[in-house]
Amino acid sequence: MQFKPYFLSIPVAAREAFAARCGTSHAHLRNIAYGKTCGEALAIAIDRESGGRVTVEDLRPDVDWAYLRGTAKPAALQASA
Repeated sequence: MQFKPYFLSIPVAAREAFAARCGTSHAHLRNIAYGKTCGEALAIAIDRESGGRVTVEDLRPDVDWAYLRGTAKPAALQASA
């Protein structure tokens, strides 16, 4: 799920608590919902606090999460594919 629909689905009163659990502010999360890029640590926190409904891959597609998760194919296998 993309972050904007997820964030907007959280009741307004609960958004501040969600932001606090992620270690940031409601205003910063609102900026991310409307297009600002977030850091990797915040992407991980959002993934965790959303229960995986918003993934780090959705938030930061530029990061090689497969490598970090240990799910990337070794370079030798990719070259032969």
